[in-house]
Amino acid sequence: MQEISKGANVSLTGLSEDAGAVVVSLSWTSASGAGDADVSVLLLDENGKVRSENDFYFYNNPAADDGSVQLLGKTPTDSGDEDRIGVDLTAVADDVVRIVVAASRYGGATFGDLDDLRMTVADRSGEALVGFSIEGAGVETAFIFGELYRRGEEWKFRAVGQGYETGLAGLATDFGIDVDGEGDGGGADGDGDGEADGHGSAEAPAAAGEPGPSGAPSDAAVPATDAPAPAVPPADLAAGSPAPPAAVDPAAGAAPVPAQSRGRGPRTTRKKVTLPKVAKKSLAENDSWRTARLFPVPSLKSDKEREVRATSVLLSVMAQVPELGRRLTAAFGAPAGRMQTFTEVALPHGDAPKRPDGVIRVERAGKLWTALVETKTNGNPLKAEQVQQYMDIAARRGYEAVITLSNDVALEGAAMVDVKTDGRRKHKVSLWHLSWAEVAHQAQMLIRHEGVGIAAHAWLLQELLEYLQHEHSGCHGFQNMGPAWVPVRNGIDDETIGIGDARAVDVVESWERLIRQVCLRLGGELGQKALPVQRARRGSDPRARRVAAAGRLCAEGRLAAELRIDGTSSVIAVVADLRTMKVRTSVDVPASEGAYPLAAAKRLIRMLAEAPADLHVQSLVEAGNGPRGTLERLRPEPGDLLPADGAPIAGFRLTLIKGMGNTRGNTESGFIRSVDDAVDRFYHGVVAHLGAAEARTGRRG
Repeated sequence: MQEISKGANVSLTGLSEDAGAVVVSLSWTSASGAGDADVSVLLLDENGKVRSENDFYFYNNPAADDGSVQLLGKTPTDSGDEDRIGVDLTAVADDVVRIVVAASRYGGATFGDLDDLRMTVADRSGEALVGFSIEGAGVETAFIFGELYRRGEEWKFRAVGQGYETGLAGLATDFGIDVDGEGDGGGADGDGDGEADGHGSAEAPAAAGEPGPSGAPSDAAVPATDAPAPAVPPADLAAGSPAPPAAVDPAAGAAPVPAQSRGRGPRTTRKKVTLPKVAKKSLAENDSWRTARLFPVPSLKSDKEREVRATSVLLSVMAQVPELGRRLTAAFGAPAGRMQTFTEVALPHGDAPKRPDGVIRVERAGKLWTALVETKTNGNPLKAEQVQQYMDIAARRGYEAVITLSNDVALEGAAMVDVKTDGRRKHKVSLWHLSWAEVAHQAQMLIRHEGVGIAAHAWLLQELLEYLQHEHSGCHGFQNMGPAWVPVRNGIDDETIGIGDARAVDVVESWERLIRQVCLRLGGELGQKALPVQRARRGSDPRARRVAAAGRLCAEGRLAAELRIDGTSSVIAVVADLRTMKVRTSVDVPASEGAYPLAAAKRLIRMLAEAPADLHVQSLVEAGNGPRGTLERLRPEPGDLLPADGAPIAGFRLTLIKGMGNTRGNTESGFIRSVDDAVDRFYHGVVAHLGAAEARTGRRG
């Protein structure tokens, strides 16, 4: 991968022969684990402006109808979060000359709170081509990381690194977006006083070499001689409280979009179809009447039958529902185009042909993208020899990818199967993994929250989801802690396990897979991204981090993780104590700035009126932990949370404690089920009631 500095540019076609479609990644880390930002993409014409509102893509408008741009969502990494964007350069309209990639923060947060700001561009095969790191971020609330632009018949990448103190609104106005209201806190102070702070206001454009927004050099000063000229900042954007969308004046020439806000539904130009969470009243006489299903399951008897049925069901729905097919393949480098899928295809290999479980083909502009699919169900492991054969077949036949699909969840730095690639071959084949839990998550996001274009497609996705969730399908996601679970648990219980035991590392990896699956399930239910929090620095070795966690497991007998729901600042901590056989879920709530301690305690108890009575509440003081008690005891006496010495309260810690299953699987008495249930109960019983506190502390920054 080529590293470039701010202002430099490089030809993508010069770096790869397979740069017709690229995956752009924005990433960052934060010491608290709660730092986050929203990515956005703007398509600009030769005047440096968007052509219409459809040229602005962000979390409420994540995909282009022509498949040229798709926000692929956040992916947890060992050093933080990574937001990925699929860009099919062959599908970009001819009058689009620049594609600007940016990110913005909300709630008064700035990019100075984040570390390791970075943008990378990978080709269709997933090979990283070019990287750019932003240094010295401070009070900026939005950043243009970089841009893709045309130069003749080729596409080039330019590292920009230009910051804004006016957030998404200030950035958007520079490119012809008319923002209806301010929802991201306005400037860095976020005071919402109705006046612009100077950045993005109606001023003369900066001359070459003069500072641009937030002190960054203007585009004219950047040494990129063949890059298009920057857009001139338009008229001022007034900051203020959120307002309803204003009427659009077609003659105005600017495209209105809503200001940044959290929790809104998907914003697209075409009406989307979703299904209600509550089904219509059944016409059955009693519970023994079973609804006729498009994909029947009870007749499945063997693992082979489950694999064949599951592969055919999924691939057929992917081909018929473009939104699902595109979503599941875009991250693997597939272009946007006509998709067709096949099962049980015989391909020559040695003495006898091999039959991968499925084949996916996508046609775009006369070019074909092909992936072989290997499926496992019911917790069966992938076989390295089998996957290796498919990699060799794909390389010889010029296919682009091999996709493995199983109940297991992929981890960064931990290969699902060990395969070897022949470096002498010019054609590269990418190996990707997909979990059944991820498939179910994407189906649920589409039919419950984001919508699809046709009602029949929504019904098809519902039938797919019913199939995946059926007890006989074998497609239930990660459901086994592995053979090391019982020996490690017993070794911790009788204190015979030693630090450095390799089996503890296997348990740590299984724990990480479980937490990622919990995030998928919870995120699909809420319609928000839920991600594990990683506090390791960028570039750290994932294996070394897991070995260190395994050492703590052997010494302390505990597995720990943190997760965060997109749109909230709360970090949910999950601790499984193998000595006490308890699962603890907790969250820290900061006290309102300037509030009297007793008033803050009373306000918190009122917000938790519907929370479980066995919730533990503890006050947090600078010297450590303060008084604590159960919600049942504190409701009549909130003053019991006040420290006896009058020490100021920094916040409160809310904790639920639940018994832990001891078996390795996903049964009612299993460890996996107990952790999933604990997180679910804690979120819906506790965290969901903290919205008022989130909003209050967010306004104060």
